[in-house]
Amino acid sequence: MSWTNTGIALFLFYWMLVSHLSKKGILERYNITSYGPLLMIRTTRGLQLLDKLAVPKKAWRIFADIGIRLMFIGMFAMLLIVIVSDISMLSSLGDNTMPEPNKFNEARNIFLIPGVNEFIPFTWGLIALIVTLVVHEFSHAILCRVENIRVKSMGILLALVPVGGFAEPDENELFGTEVTAKEDEQSVGTVSSKPATRQQRARILAAGVMANFVVALLAFTLFFGPVLGSIAPISNVMIMDVQDEVFAVGLEPQMIITQINDKPVDNIMGMIEYLDAFPEGETVRLHASKDKVTSVYDIKVGSVENDTRGVLIQDIVAASPAETAGLQKGMRIMEMDGVPMRNVYSFRSFMNSTSAGQPVTLVLATNSSGTFELTLQLAAHPGEEEKKGFLGVFTSQDENVDTRLGITVGEFPATAYLSLLQDIPGMLKGIAGWLILLGLPIVGFAGEGFPGFSGMLANFYTPVGWAEPLGIGVFWIANSLLWIGWLNFYVALFNCLPAVPLDGGHIFKDYIKAFIYRLTRNEERSLRLSAAVTATFAVLILMSFLFMIFGPYLVHGF
Repeated sequence: MSWTNTGIALFLFYWMLVSHLSKKGILERYNITSYGPLLMIRTTRGLQLLDKLAVPKKAWRIFADIGIRLMFIGMFAMLLIVIVSDISMLSSLGDNTMPEPNKFNEARNIFLIPGVNEFIPFTWGLIALIVTLVVHEFSHAILCRVENIRVKSMGILLALVPVGGFAEPDENELFGTEVTAKEDEQSVGTVSSKPATRQQRARILAAGVMANFVVALLAFTLFFGPVLGSIAPISNVMIMDVQDEVFAVGLEPQMIITQINDKPVDNIMGMIEYLDAFPEGETVRLHASKDKVTSVYDIKVGSVENDTRGVLIQDIVAASPAETAGLQKGMRIMEMDGVPMRNVYSFRSFMNSTSAGQPVTLVLATNSSGTFELTLQLAAHPGEEEKKGFLGVFTSQDENVDTRLGITVGEFPATAYLSLLQDIPGMLKGIAGWLILLGLPIVGFAGEGFPGFSGMLANFYTPVGWAEPLGIGVFWIANSLLWIGWLNFYVALFNCLPAVPLDGGHIFKDYIKAFIYRLTRNEERSLRLSAAVTATFAVLILMSFLFMIFGPYLVHGF
């Protein structure tokens, strides 16, 4: 039985047990409430700690007041994202360019549940979820005590494993009005506490969002600062396949090649050029890493391939020298100025040495008419300061290459990838940087997502500097910080949406009510109209999310 099936079976058994204990009244006896498989385990212990934490009331109020302003900024940003997304979806619907359903539309990926959502790893996602919920709920609780609102209980949320914490304020004091307070006094016969004012309620509600933003800032500061600075790529070259086990004895796929003799291996082109200097039969010492363990292998160098594979032309740039000379998609470039084009890296190396206006003689091969030769003049490369030569062809960007060591290697841009991550803080001056940050674990830089330094990706990197004694522990720290920062940032923004029961919805409703009351001077009418406006926003936002999720299915089918 697989781990997935075992986990599902265990969860179903847990759910049946919870349901049985709930029906028997056993959970209620211990002040536990069940909502399906989710348990709210309450306790009054720790309430005195809240009073102690709430002592610097002025500081907490400043903290919450900043949170109110950030919440309105987040509210505007999230509404803008929703509106732009709706316009884009409607435009694609009108011109029949609606994308087909993909993994982003799957039901399992709608909710941010670690282990269920395929983008969120279970371990790091669970740590981040617990931190996010705890700081959010307990910030609400501390501000309740700052504003003298009673907190009835605290506790943990359990769904087979702990998934967060909660604080339960007195809802009549938090959301009640003077009218409801008087009604309670008449029905119960005791004097109830004065309900929170709009400002007090806004502070309490905004505290959770503010806490999430602060935790996200701290986590991202550590992740993009000292932690990423302590991670370095070991190489960009990985063994994809082993063709000749006699030559490549001991080598295995997915090993990272770090060094040949005394020369570090950074890329495939440098590796090929270095090997070309060795005669057939000479032995080289190849350093290869797997699972963070580097081993050395003595490998004999094979013969230079007589059969040049050439470079496949996948497409032609319009109005380029290639189009003018008659080059076509599907042809192969076999030679350039007498230099054999053994692979795409040979082609890139040759083009990097050219200049604008340089004449180049090409030997081309077609499937039908064999090979032929032509000469053309290179143009200036668009966007390049050095104005190197430009041919105007598209070639494969991820081609695996056979080597003289009996192995096929591929190149992963580990150095460039790490550099892109380190550049994100500098990109936050513009909207694009914030969108990249928000979508980093899900979309990444090219739609592949960045779940953290785990799995095969972690094999390309090693800890350096202060983190070197930690070993793989630095990757655990990096992954935890990434997901804690991202989930806190996402939850904070989501809670800014003006839709009840979200925190932003309650604050939006209060401020709309105050605005309408200034116009009408009628408490009942302002309450009714603000409720209607907030409900309308909530329905529209819900419909927008449903349209973004199910729109592709409506067009292309389920």
